[in-house]
Amino acid sequence: MGKQLLPDKLIALRGKRKRSEVAKALGISVSALQMYENGQRIPRDRIKVKLARYYGVSIEYLFYDGEAE
Repeated sequence: MGKQLLPDKLIALRGKRKRSEVAKALGISVSALQMYENGQRIPRDRIKVKLARYYGVSIEYLFYDGEAE
């Protein structure tokens, strides 16, 4: 797999889940999640941790080059 940027990874990990479902589970607004997925905003550190835990991947995978664990 080639290099994926954060927005691509977030969209792929979300799959068929609704943005509202993911945002609620993370305790963020739907618009914030949408901005992360569109590359308009970078999440704060505490949200990075929540994203990684929710999707079951490492922070390194989400925010640095690398393959899924």
